Amino acid sequence: MTRRSLLRAGGVMAATGLSGGLAGCMTPTADSAASLSPIAPTMPLYYAAVNDEQFPIEAVPANVVPKRYWRQRVPDPTGEAPGTIVVDPDAFYLHFVEPSGTAMRYGIGVGKAGFEWAGEAKVQYKRRWPKWTPPAEMIAREPELEQYSAANGSYPPGPTNPLGARALYLFQNGEDTLYRIHGSPEAWTIGKAVSSGCIRLLNQDIIDLHDRVPNGARVVVRTSQTPGALA
Repeated sequence: MTRRSLLRAGGVMAATGLSGGLAGCMTPTADSAASLSPIAPTMPLYYAAVNDEQFPIEAVPANVVPKRYWRQRVPDPTGEAPGTIVVDPDAFYLHFVEPSGTAMRYGIGVGKAGFEWAGEAKVQYKRRWPKWTPPAEMIAREPELEQYSAANGSYPPGPTNPLGARALYLFQNGEDTLYRIHGSPEAWTIGKAVSSGCIRLLNQDIIDLHDRVPNGARVVVRTSQTPGALA
């Protein structure tokens, strides 16, 4: 199975109360490297290769993720209570609000036009190196994914798993929204609207976020003000 065939699938229907028609954790297509914004070649050490995990994580390559999307602590711009995750799809930022008036900011990839969503949810639970199970609606559109259905044991954890090194599972009113905040080895997707609804971070960043966020944390995904620009 190629990365393209794994990461091009669409999403699933979101729970009532979240805007947007479909959700998912897959990348429909891959942009060419020529479209990426150049940055200084030296990446921070926290984006180096990680070799003490269950599976090795490659270093984030230089000249791929613009510096503005590198993880950093900033004055809290959200006005939300400490412990809240706030996703700004137009800025391609996720903020985790801290009690000191600051927030940890991460660059993200978001849903493309027609797949974006907004609303409130909570982190019901978290997983390290999760399995990925394509829902029935996705398998109906992509029959080759049947081999990764729940009945067939799902897609196993590992470097090529679409959910990456960690996943936060978002619920609303006790129901699974089928949206996730998760990792991705595809650095080129950060700062872009290419997914089918899920919020993706660099694997190094999702590990950092996972360790900060408790189960039950409130999640606010803001409504995009420029949906036509997300394509």
